[in-house]
Amino acid sequence: MTPINLILIAVTAILSWMAFTNRKLADRLILWPPAVARHRQYDRLVTYGFIHADWPHLIFNMITLFFFGGYIESMMVRLSGSYLTYPAFYLGALLVSILPSYIKNQKNPNYLSLGASGAVSAVLFAFILLSPWSVIFVFFIPAPAIIYAVFYVGYSIWMDKRGGDRINHSAHLAGAAFGVLFMLAMQPSILDHFLRELSNPRFSLGG
Repeated sequence: MTPINLILIAVTAILSWMAFTNRKLADRLILWPPAVARHRQYDRLVTYGFIHADWPHLIFNMITLFFFGGYIESMMVRLSGSYLTYPAFYLGALLVSILPSYIKNQKNPNYLSLGASGAVSAVLFAFILLSPWSVIFVFFIPAPAIIYAVFYVGYSIWMDKRGGDRINHSAHLAGAAFGVLFMLAMQPSILDHFLRELSNPRFSLGG
C-alpha cells in the first residue's frame, strides 16, 4: 500500500466525519452550483468529493479506494516516475466526473452533490483496464472485473436516464471514462495489454 492513497482516504474520512455534525463545513465543501457561478468558489468542484452523505456512503467508497487505489498509485509511479501522478489523477477525476452534472445544473439553486464516487469509479476502471479478469467482490458477491464493468456502465446509463434515486450516475460514468482515458494517455500500449488479457480469461482475486 502506497502512502498517498492512504492520505486521501484519511483526509476524506476525517472531513466527512466532521461534516456529519458540522453543517457549516458541509455547506462550504458541497457542490452547490450558484456558489461556483456567482461567488467563484471553484474549489467546490473538488472539495465535494471529500464529504459524504452518511457512513455507508463513506465506508463503501473508502473500502473500494483502499483495495484498488494503492495498486493504481503504484502502477502510475512506475509508469511516470512521479509520486504526483496519482494525486493529480484522483483530483482530476473528481473535477471531470462532476462537470457534466455541474453544467447541466449550473442555474439550478436546488442542486447539491457530494461524495467521492466519481473518482473512485476512475480508480476502479483504471484497475479493470489493467486486470479485466480479476475477481472483485461487489456487496460480497464475487464477479470478474470486466463483467462488473459492463453491468456497471449499463446500469448507470439506465439509472441516469430514469433518475429519481438521488445518486449521481453521470458522475460515475464520467469518472469511469476518465480513469480509462487517463491510463491510456499515460501508456497507450495498455490498450494492447487489455485486449490480450480480454482474449485470455484468467480468474484471480483483484485489489
